[in-house]
Amino acid sequence: MTARNQRRLRKRGQPSRREFLCTAALSSLSIPPAFRPWSAFHPSPTKSTDIRIDDVSYDYEEFRYRSPYKFAGKEVDRATILNVRCVAHVTNGRSAHGFGSMPMGNVWSFPSERMSYDKTLGAMKALAEHVRNITADFKETGHPIDINVALEPEYLKAADEVSHRLQLAERIPKLCTLVTASAFDAALHDVFGKLHALSSYRTYGRDFMVHDVSHYLGPEFKGDYLDQYLLTEPSARLALYHSVGASDAIEDSDVRKRMDDGLPQTLSGWIRYNGLTHIKIKLAGDDLAWDLDRVVRIDRTTSEVQTERRVKTWAYSLDFNERCPNVGYLLEFLRRLKEQTPLGFERIRYIEQPTARDLEKHRENTMHEAAKLRPVVIDESLTGLDRLILARELGYTGVALKACKGHSQALLMAAAAQKYKMFRCVQDLTCPGASLIHSVGLAARVPGVTAVEANARQYVPIANKAWEGKFPGIFLVKDGMMRTANLNGPGLGAVT
Repeated sequence: MTARNQRRLRKRGQPSRREFLCTAALSSLSIPPAFRPWSAFHPSPTKSTDIRIDDVSYDYEEFRYRSPYKFAGKEVDRATILNVRCVAHVTNGRSAHGFGSMPMGNVWSFPSERMSYDKTLGAMKALAEHVRNITADFKETGHPIDINVALEPEYLKAADEVSHRLQLAERIPKLCTLVTASAFDAALHDVFGKLHALSSYRTYGRDFMVHDVSHYLGPEFKGDYLDQYLLTEPSARLALYHSVGASDAIEDSDVRKRMDDGLPQTLSGWIRYNGLTHIKIKLAGDDLAWDLDRVVRIDRTTSEVQTERRVKTWAYSLDFNERCPNVGYLLEFLRRLKEQTPLGFERIRYIEQPTARDLEKHRENTMHEAAKLRPVVIDESLTGLDRLILARELGYTGVALKACKGHSQALLMAAAAQKYKMFRCVQDLTCPGASLIHSVGLAARVPGVTAVEANARQYVPIANKAWEGKFPGIFLVKDGMMRTANLNGPGLGAVT
């Protein structure tokens, strides 16, 4: 940026490039002062491989769910998909197009008892317009991760501005801001890979990144680059985690409304249809008897079907969606479950965030005792390094990585989780189409991840139709396994 342009920015009350990057680096990823490396106080150097953004555009797709998905006490029956396209170029002038896609997910990322579904979705759409403008107006060159680090504080400011302008009863939370911005971040990673004719996952080493991981996560990562925390080639296969929503039918007697679309309507039907071996169980968290009965019934039905199929090994994960009133509820649940179905208990691989997402406010909910029984992973609370560090202090032993929180953050949190020897899993936001390819591609590159959730095939299969022929190994599953070996094309792997 020229000195003349810097003077113009100051006249408009805007920071210079040096001031902007310094402020951005300090506030990005919610890194506490002790974890801010000295290099964050200086403008970032550049590489010849860096990109500059030329244009950003977006649109929406709307889909109705085949059947409602109930979690956290609410039922979701529709999806709004945010699709982002960007054009960028490298310093030699070569340009390319990038694409990112993600469900808005307002019920999960912006839960509210005071505002309607349409109100929170409308707030996310208003924020998306700001995110688009902020991203398009960024004219410095950089790697996608550094661009995201620089822009995230501006996205958060925009969320506060939208909250104030729309006079929202509750301000847009950081998690919601991350979800809104995630498709923009994905588009930048996608175009970066395409510009260099590489999978995006091959662009996180010293050949493409100015900074090592310590720049983002603190001095103990000195000398480490992100590619050291990723698989060189994607895993060949990942098990498919099937979600059983709180209102989903387990057996025929549970079916409330018959559908004639050729797809299963019960858990037993889905196990046979997809050859499932991994089942995620959504629980109430505020009704111990119901939760116990739900898991026991699911285990009984699953055992019957797997015996018929001659399958001897399968797994469960439990998701309370932060609804347990306290950790005592979880411990009592696990104790009783082990009494009622010892084998069912043994099949549990991990437990997703059982209590409230505001960890600072509920420090009494330590997971040390529960984590001795099974890994307890942080999910809704994981919005940056500071939350991961706090979660570890409170006894959490794993992380749920999600593409919907931003590709840049997912990669950095995957690195932190490995350094801290935490359990790792990749979760869904009922992602269809390109967003599912993105999520599965992430899971296939993170060491230790062996299964991935994919709910859209159950609840919004119409959104997957156009993708089934392009990626049959992802969208047409018959033996419980997704074929992921070919997710190594340019960018994030989706054909657009």
